[in-house]
This record gives sequence, structure tokens and C-alpha cells, in this order.
Amino acid sequence: MSEKEFDLIVFGGTSFTGKLVVEYLNEKYTDDFKWAIAGRNEEKINAVKTELSCDVPHIILDSSNIQDIEAAMQKTKLILTTVGPYQLYGNEIVEMCAKHGVDYVDLSGEPGWMYEMQKHLDAAKQSGARIVHSCGFDSIPSDLGVLFLQNLAKEKFNKPFKQVKCRVRSMKGEFSGGTAASLKATIGSLKEKPDLFNVLIDPFCLCEGNKGPEQPRDNKPYYDEVTSEWVAPFFMAPINTKNVHRSNMMLNYPYGKDFIYDEMFSMGDGDAGKAKAEAMASYNPMMGDNVPKPGEGPSKEVRDSGSYDMLFMGVEQDEVKLRISVIGKGDPGYASTSKMITESALCLLQDCPDLPGGIYTTAPAMGEKLIERLEAKDVMHFSEE
Repeated sequence: MSEKEFDLIVFGGTSFTGKLVVEYLNEKYTDDFKWAIAGRNEEKINAVKTELSCDVPHIILDSSNIQDIEAAMQKTKLILTTVGPYQLYGNEIVEMCAKHGVDYVDLSGEPGWMYEMQKHLDAAKQSGARIVHSCGFDSIPSDLGVLFLQNLAKEKFNKPFKQVKCRVRSMKGEFSGGTAASLKATIGSLKEKPDLFNVLIDPFCLCEGNKGPEQPRDNKPYYDEVTSEWVAPFFMAPINTKNVHRSNMMLNYPYGKDFIYDEMFSMGDGDAGKAKAEAMASYNPMMGDNVPKPGEGPSKEVRDSGSYDMLFMGVEQDEVKLRISVIGKGDPGYASTSKMITESALCLLQDCPDLPGGIYTTAPAMGEKLIERLEAKDVMHFSEE
């Protein structure tokens, strides 16, 4: 690759999450590499740079302006984009990255759009572009949590588990306004593309035509006999499970072609657990009048006080044989996610020189290298229980 002006460009640096990425880069990595901020509004970009005392270059980039995109491609090795919904603002960015061999990371939780972007797979392979979706709370804890558990299973038992259960034990913080906007955009797109519904309900829709066994239901509360608790639907499971199955496929099925995986909220046992599970099932935090708008977000105090705790269990013959936890610091939708996508971008650039072009999830793209980074930077921790 010819020498580029920048190692990476943060596209959407004036958005709420993008600004957190800029702040993290500015505090942790100022002199390590060359980077720039990109956005549509120069005045807003300058305001962010002034507020954060961030003395880096910037470029004007409008995702609807192909000339802007082409110019950005000539200047950078990687595009880190927080500009969603990606189905509205990401199409040309992905297409041009795939065409020009520019690496790419995003925060997409939009499986329908990711399915459509696979039309650029051959172009990415040919150009050498490494396109990695879902580099935030959806779906790094899930994707790398399963990888960590299965690697440990091979060490302990010389084989992976055919079934893994993920249970969200706690999650303190807010989801992002961009996540809510992406959900609304997906619902809106169903009116124009009714066939997309069949994609969205298929757990293997991102597996390039490969299928697997029927998966556990995850849309209703129930009592889980294996874990002896009531569980409730986890609103991010529809994207996380699809990414985990794509990772299994891309890694050539180290979890097996008959792999079964589900994610639910852990709600406890007895009548109290049942009541909590039923209450949780009737509540969707991403719908209604009080959801945050794109660009909005919680205070620094709220972001810093957030956390999440996810349990991954290897199951054999209806018995839990191995338990590992993924515990993260900071609000999952903002504080932790902004660090996750930043470390993903740097891992791709600095630690994965031999990764060929393609469209990836995080486990096959970066795997244990990203786990090491996230632990070293105190973003999240993986451990056996």
C-alpha cells in the first residue's frame, strides 16, 4: 500500500459517540500514529477540537458526496465511522473502502444492512480491504466471549461445546440514540423491502448461504431448566447471535456446524424471577417517546459509573460444564463502546498485518489479539468462574 497521509480517519467526530472516540484517541494515542477527524460541518469539527484541546487535522466528509468519499480514500488507511444508521449513511463508504483497499470499522447493529453489504465481499477480497462490522457493545462482548470460552474448552476438554448460553447478569447504563435510530430505520426499511423480514429472523443470515440447526427461542420469557432461573429476551440478541454464527462460519466452524447459541437476560428464580422476567419482556428500551436521539447521550458521571456483566456457559447434555464472564467498565452504549471501536481500529492496523481482505466480524478478524488489547486497556475482562 502506498503511503497515506493518515493511518485512520474518525468519521462522525462531532457525533456524541464519535466525540468520545476523539477524546479517547487524543488522551491515549496522540503521538502514536497519524489520524484526523472527518465530518460534514467544519464549524462543529473545530468546536470539538477546541473543547478537547485536540490539535489534529480534519477533513470535510459528507457520506452522500462521492467526491468527498473518494478524496478520503486517498488519504487514509482506515475509516472508523460512528455515523449511523448505517443503512442510511454507510452504503457508499463501505463500497468505496472495498473498492480502494481501505480498512473499515463501524458500530453496526443492523443485520439487514450488513447482509446487503456482503455484495462487496469479492471487491474487498480483491482490494485487500478489511471491513469489520459491529465493533461496539454489539457485538464484541458476545463474539469474543464465545471465542474465549471455546478456546478454553479446547484446552480443558480437547473439544468445543456444541451449545453455549449467554446470560446478561447486569447492565448499568444507557444504549445509544444511534442504536434506537438504527432500529427505527430497519423497521422503516421493511415497508420498502418486505423480503428483508425473512433475513432478519434467520439466525444464519450473515453466513453467506450456510445454515445450521434450529436455535433456541429468544423472544419470550421462560424458566431455563439448565441454569435453574427465569430468563427474559435480551434486546441485542438478534444482532449478537447472528454475528457469533458468522464468526463460527468464517473461522471454519471451530464450534461445530451444529452449534447452538442464545442470549437472554438472567432474572433469578422463583416467583420473583418470573415476575421480573415477564416485566422485562414487556419493556423495550429502544421504543417510545423517551429514547435518546442520535447525537444525544448521558453525562460523563453516568457514563463512567456504567458497567455490564455477561456470563457464557458451555453446556453438554443439559449440564453447564464451563462458565466464563465478560465484565466491562463504563456505560456499554457510550463509554465502553467508544473504546471498543477505537481499539478495534488500532488492532486491525497494528496487530493484523497478514489478515486478508474481506468482510469480517471481530472474532475472525482480530480474535485473541483484540481480547488482549481490551484487557490491557481495562475496557473489559474475560475470566473463568
